[in-house]
Amino acid sequence: MDVLFILIPVALGLGLLGLAAFLWAMKSDQFEDLDGAAWRAIMDDDLPPDDERDSRSA
Repeated sequence: MDVLFILIPVALGLGLLGLAAFLWAMKSDQFEDLDGAAWRAIMDDDLPPDDERDSRSA
């Protein structure tokens, strides 16, 4: 029973810490571009150099 006097404030403190981190992320625009990272991951912008393309087509 005495452990509850330790666990409850620790749990509340961790919850408030998580809430503060979330509010900081919202205030600093961390969630501004949610789709950008997803599209950058699937876009294929990496083309081989010209000499490698020419040697494969020959």
